[in-house]
Amino acid sequence: MKERDHAVTEGWLSIIGNTILFVLKYWAGIVSGSVALIADAWHTLSDSLSSVIVLVAAWFSKKPADDEHPYGHGRAELVASIVIGVLLVVIGFEFIAKGIERLQGGDEASYGTIAIVVTVVSILVKEAMAQYALWAGKKTGNTAVKADAWHHRTDALSSVVILVGIFLGRYFWWIDGAMSIVVALMIFYASWEILREAVNHVIGIEPPQELKKSIQQLADEVTGKKMQLHHIHLHDYGRHKEMTCHICLPGDMTILESHSLASVVEKSVKEKFKIVLTIHVEPKNTESCPKA
Repeated sequence: MKERDHAVTEGWLSIIGNTILFVLKYWAGIVSGSVALIADAWHTLSDSLSSVIVLVAAWFSKKPADDEHPYGHGRAELVASIVIGVLLVVIGFEFIAKGIERLQGGDEASYGTIAIVVTVVSILVKEAMAQYALWAGKKTGNTAVKADAWHHRTDALSSVVILVGIFLGRYFWWIDGAMSIVVALMIFYASWEILREAVNHVIGIEPPQELKKSIQQLADEVTGKKMQLHHIHLHDYGRHKEMTCHICLPGDMTILESHSLASVVEKSVKEKFKIVLTIHVEPKNTESCPKA
C-alpha cells in the first residue's frame, strides 16, 4: 500500500466507525438521560467530520505543483489540522455550557447496563482507531492524520471519564454535569496540541540540529572538503521541502568550480533527504563566514 493511501484508509475507517458509535452513544444517552453521554456522542460524530477533512486534505495535497502553487499543495494538511483544532474548541465550549446547565438545574442521570456496555465498546474502538491513526501519521508524515489520532484519543479518554462517572453517579447527583466539563477540558488540551504543531509549521520552524549535522557531514563527504554550511533555513510544504543555506569556499576558486561543488551537495541532499537545496556561495575569511 502506498503511504498516501494510509491516510485515505484511516479517514474511511474513522467515518464508518464514528458514525456507528454516534448512534450507539446517542441511544444510550437518551435511554439513561445523560447529557454527558449525548455530548460525547456528538463529540464522536465530530470525529467523522474531521475525518472528511482529512480525506479532502489527503486528496488535495497529492496535487502536483502548478503556476499558482509552485511548491505543491502539501500544506493543505496543515490547514486541515487547524480546522480540526478549531472544531475541537467549539465542541469543548458546547460541553462546558451543557455541563453548567446540568449543574444549575440539579438534574441527575439514570445510568444502567446499556450505558456501561456502550461506553466500554466506545473506549476500545476509539483507542484502536487512535493507534492506527498514529501509526498512519508517522508512516506518511501527514499532520492531519496525526491530528485525527488525537481526536480519537480524546474521545476514548472522555469515554473513560464517563465510565468512571457512571459508577459514581449513584452516589453524587452532580456527576453527569461535572463529567461534561472535565471532558471539555480534555478536548481543549488536545486542541492546543494540534493547533500548536500546525501553526508552528505554517509560521516556520528551525531545522532539527540532527538534520543540519547530517547534511553538513554529507556535504563534506561528497566534496572531500570542509564546506562550512551555515545560515540554514528549511521551508516545509508538507510533501515538498526546500532548504536554503550558505557555504564558504576559497576566494580564488572559479565560478565554475564553486558551482560544481554546490551542485554536488544539492544533488546528494535531494537524493538522501528528499529536500530541494539551494546554496549561496561565499568566499572564506569574510565576516559572513564562520571560522572553521
